[in-house]
Amino acid sequence: MEGFFDLHASYDLFPEIRKNHGCQLSIVIPLFNEQDNVPHLLDAVRDTMKNFDYEIVAVDDGSTDNTVKMLKQASDERLKVIVMTRNFGQTNAMAAGITHASGEYIVTLDGDLQNDPADIPAMLDHARSGHWDIVAGYRANRLDGWLLRKLPSRMANAMIRNLTGVHLRDYGCTLKVFRREAAERLGLYGELHRFIPVLGNITGARMTEVPVRHHRRRFGKSKYGLGRTTRVLGDLLLMVYMQRWMKKPMHLFGAWGGSFLVAGILLLLWQLFHLFSGTTGTLAGLALALTGIVIVLMGLIAEMLMRSYYEGSGKTPYTIREIIERPVEPTTRNGHTPKQERRTSEPVRS
Repeated sequence: MEGFFDLHASYDLFPEIRKNHGCQLSIVIPLFNEQDNVPHLLDAVRDTMKNFDYEIVAVDDGSTDNTVKMLKQASDERLKVIVMTRNFGQTNAMAAGITHASGEYIVTLDGDLQNDPADIPAMLDHARSGHWDIVAGYRANRLDGWLLRKLPSRMANAMIRNLTGVHLRDYGCTLKVFRREAAERLGLYGELHRFIPVLGNITGARMTEVPVRHHRRRFGKSKYGLGRTTRVLGDLLLMVYMQRWMKKPMHLFGAWGGSFLVAGILLLLWQLFHLFSGTTGTLAGLALALTGIVIVLMGLIAEMLMRSYYEGSGKTPYTIREIIERPVEPTTRNGHTPKQERRTSEPVRS
C-alpha cells in the first residue's frame, strides 16, 4: 500500500502527532460494490493506525460484486465485517457500523479511497485536545468534476447553512470523528448522513471542522449524481422542521392551520355577500395550494412517526445477514497465534 496515497503527499495539512495515543477507536466504513478499493483501503488504514488501539468495522451494504470476498480475504483480529441482507443505503450502513462499534471514538470513512486515512490521527488528536464531540472534515482541495459534483455540492452547502444556521464548509465529506456518545445520539435513518452536522447540532454536540485531503476515485463508479438533488431538498425540509418545531409542532401547525381557517371564513363571508363573482378559478387555486401544504405537513408527520417507531421500539431500518470477525486468540507455547474466523448471524429485525 506504500505510495498509493502519495499523489498529493506534498499537500500536508497537519504536523506529525505523538505516537502510541492509547485511544480506543472504531473506524466505520460503509461499502457498496467497492471490490477493487477494499485491499488498498484496508492497507492504508492499517498502516496509518498501527500505533493505535483500533478496530475496523466494514459494513457491506448489499454489494453485488466481490466486496465481501475481498473483506474475508483481508480479515484479521481488528476487522469486523457486517454483511447486510440487501442495499439499505449509506445512512443505514453507517448506523449499523456505529451500533456495532466498540471504540471510545468513532470515525466514519468512505470506502472509495477519496478520503485519506492519514488524516484520522490529527482529527482524533484535535477531538481529544479540544474536547469536541464531532470533528468534521472538509475537502480543502476537492478533486471532483465541477459541473456534476462540485457546483451542486456548493449550492447545497450554502442552502443548508442558511436554512439551518449550522455553519460548516462541507456537509458531504464522510470523514468525521465522533465521541461515541455523540455518534449514538444522532439517530441515523433514511438518507440523513448528509445532515450529520445538523443532527449533531440538534442533539447539542460541540462541533468543529478541519481541512482534510481528497483524492480522485481510482476504482469503481461513483454512487452519487444529480438524481439525489430532490431527495436532499426533501431531507433539508425535514431538518429545518426538526430544528425549529420538532419539540413544539403546534407553533407551526397552529399558525398555518389558523391562517387557513381565517382565510376560509373570510372567503365564505365574501361569497355570502356577493362581493365578487367568478370565483371558480380562485377557489380551485386555493384548494390546490391547501392540498399541497397538507401533503407536505403529512410528510413531516410521517417522518416523525417513523422516527418514533424505530427509536421507541428499538427496531432498526436495516437487517444484517451475518457478522464476520476474528477474535483475538491467546498465543500458544510455540509463540504462534491460532487463527479462527468467527461468524455470528443476527436475527432479522424489521
